[in-house]
Amino acid sequence: MHHPTPRYDILSEGDIRKILDTSFQLMQEIGVGFDPDSRVLDLLTDAGCEITSNNAVKFKRDLVEESLDTVAKSIKVWNRDVTGYLEVKEGVTSLFPGMTCIKVFDLETGERRDSNRADLGTITRVADGLSNIDGVCISVKDVPNSTLYGEVGEFVALAENTTKPLEYLCESDIAFKAAIEMAAVIRGGMDQLAEKPYFTQVITPLPLYYARTHSDQIIRGAEYGIPVATGTISIGGGSAPYTIAGCMTHSLATDFAGITLSQLVKKGSFCNGISENSFMEPATGSLGNAVPDKLADMAMRQVRGHYGLPPMAGGRCSSSARRFNQDAVMEIATGMLEAFYVQGGTLDYVGEIDEGITYSLHSLLLCDDLAGMLRCMWNGIPVDDEHLALDLTRSMGLRGNYLGVRHTAKHCRDNYWKSRYFGARFPLSSNLVPDKDLIERIDDDLREILTNHHPEQLPGPIREQIHAIHEKFESG
Repeated sequence: MHHPTPRYDILSEGDIRKILDTSFQLMQEIGVGFDPDSRVLDLLTDAGCEITSNNAVKFKRDLVEESLDTVAKSIKVWNRDVTGYLEVKEGVTSLFPGMTCIKVFDLETGERRDSNRADLGTITRVADGLSNIDGVCISVKDVPNSTLYGEVGEFVALAENTTKPLEYLCESDIAFKAAIEMAAVIRGGMDQLAEKPYFTQVITPLPLYYARTHSDQIIRGAEYGIPVATGTISIGGGSAPYTIAGCMTHSLATDFAGITLSQLVKKGSFCNGISENSFMEPATGSLGNAVPDKLADMAMRQVRGHYGLPPMAGGRCSSSARRFNQDAVMEIATGMLEAFYVQGGTLDYVGEIDEGITYSLHSLLLCDDLAGMLRCMWNGIPVDDEHLALDLTRSMGLRGNYLGVRHTAKHCRDNYWKSRYFGARFPLSSNLVPDKDLIERIDDDLREILTNHHPEQLPGPIREQIHAIHEKFESG
């Protein structure tokens, strides 16, 4: 299913060491903040960290590097039926829709509106039917009901509408606890869930600061064997230095602090740092300038790779365009081409546009199609006698016609991108076939999926138990 992603390096070994040295120096001299919590602070104090009066934790470099050595470098996240898995590790790229859009484009009116639980179910069902989407994560937020009950309900919506592995994001440790209980019911027990995890928990601290709910989730994930991905977005010119290298040190220090806490709870647990960097446009304050964002992605992949940590490619499937239009198509296409070189472990923002505010199903389908192109390219090309075909050339001579030979029939699809929307499979302009533009072609495909794709349902008894857990957490 997956093949190694080609590497493209922009940093020298000396540059990598300088960035790491500065990140460790930041952690030791300035520190990373944590909300007051006796368990967290006791763990860090016992490990030799200094706690300042304003709850900044100053980490010794030896402790951080030991944690980077012991943290798990890969994890298999299994689908709902335990028939397959995706693997988070260096050199493998997986795609997820999401992550936290609060609006959607209404399928009937085309207008932007607040998202709701039904939208999450719809998006999840569509993602379930797309072959290049590997898992599903929260892709909308039920704004009027963004309570604990609402967060738990989001996990229910994901589990009911896809069999694929999940990413889950919540701001409450109690909601995380509820998700673990539900996942254990689906898997058949807590031990089985730890052995074959069903979901990855995404944790979103601020740059250089962990709220208690986030440190609690790191601890709970390590204790229950749930893979954790913790990361922030350091904003150059806002929350971090404007320079790429300076911004990176804030992201890395945030990641390393979370990883260190996880290893103090349980050595060998999986806690992947996924922090990103984005840069403000000086004239407008908008985020997402293509060049610094992409350079930072490639540099972060190299620095993380120094310790064998899975890289993160994040927002390369998203767009800042307000609508799914030619601007969005250009930005998504170039961003995904960058993903070919970044070697990102996960692409987590598939389908987001409007600077992460609005979700677009049409964008999701485009990303799925472009992911097919990437995977075709990642396959590489075989080089052997059969494919070099010198004997065939001898037999055909200087001006042979290769169209009718068996060799052509055998290999004509070897490196062929089976695009749903682009390429030579579409009629020529001389054919008497209606000419539809890209958005029309995608819309036709979307309507077909919405009508005909029906994900496998949860077994009745498991569904009843999950809803009972949901109700339990609603009632407190």
